[in-house]
Amino acid sequence: SQPVFSSSIFPGHETPVKKMLETIGEGSVCNLTAFSMCAHNGTHVDAPYHFYAQGSTIDRIDLSVFIGKCYVARAEGDIDEKAAEEIMAAAMAADPEAAKRILIGGNATVTLQAAEVFERAGIVLVGNESQTVGPSDAPAAVHYKLLGSGIVLLEGIRLDGVEKGVYFLNAAPLNLGHSDGAPCRAVLIEL
Repeated sequence: SQPVFSSSIFPGHETPVKKMLETIGEGSVCNLTAFSMCAHNGTHVDAPYHFYAQGSTIDRIDLSVFIGKCYVARAEGDIDEKAAEEIMAAAMAADPEAAKRILIGGNATVTLQAAEVFERAGIVLVGNESQTVGPSDAPAAVHYKLLGSGIVLLEGIRLDGVEKGVYFLNAAPLNLGHSDGAPCRAVLIEL
C-alpha cells in the first residue's frame, strides 16, 4: 500500500490532508491526528456502487473477495485480450484458487478487451498499480464492465520487487458504510 499522506491521486481529486489535533510536544497527554481524504486516494478498492447507482456498496461486499490467494502477473502498457488470456492461463496453471484474484504489477492498463477476458474467467478482484484500472484518459468503460460483473477493483497497489506467482492477499477495506470505495492496507504474504 501507498503511504496515505504522500499517495498518488487521480487527477482532479483532493490530496489527503493530515492535521495534528494534539501533540505531546505541546503539552498534550497524547498525539492525536485527524485527516480528510477521498475514498479513492492511494491504495484503495472500488465497489460497484462507484459506477452503478444500485451497485453494492463497500460494506456489502463479502470480505472473502479481498482476502485469499491471488496471482501476481507483470505487464507493461495496454493489456489486450491475448495478454489477459495469457495471465489467466498462467494463474490457472499456478493455482486455480489464486486465479480468482489477479494483481498486475508494472505500468499496465486493463483494456476493455482484457476486462471481458477477466469477466469470462469469473474472477472476483483485479488490481493494478495505477490509480485507475482502465486507461487514465477514459477509465469509465473498463470500470463499467468489471464493476458491472461484480469484479472489485484494487487500485494503486505497489508491487515493486514482487515477482509473479501465487501469494496470499489481505486487502480488506475500511468499513465506510454505504460508500463507493475505501482505502485499504494491501498486504501480500509469500506461500
